[in-house]
Amino acid sequence: MDKNIRHVESKDDGSFFYDQDGQQIGEMHYRVADENKIVIDHTEVDEEEEGHGIGKKLLAELVTFVREKNIKVVPQCTFAHVTLQRTKEWQDVVYK
Repeated sequence: MDKNIRHVESKDDGSFFYDQDGQQIGEMHYRVADENKIVIDHTEVDEEEEGHGIGKKLLAELVTFVREKNIKVVPQCTFAHVTLQRTKEWQDVVYK
């Protein structure tokens, strides 16, 4: 896992956070839909940090997480939806 990223999860949801210099500058939140899939419902990066690939780094960590758990992703958030569509090597995690 990227040393700037931490993952916090509970029974019903979770988030991947991007921390830089002790400050949280990005978050990707998901909720558990059922035992076989999660829904990415929100991604946010501080405005001054947009365009630096932080959202994609968060999504990459989430992809690794779901592959390890053998579950699928429903990308409800626009950023996650578009990025997953554009990244062919991540198509295996998308719930169809």
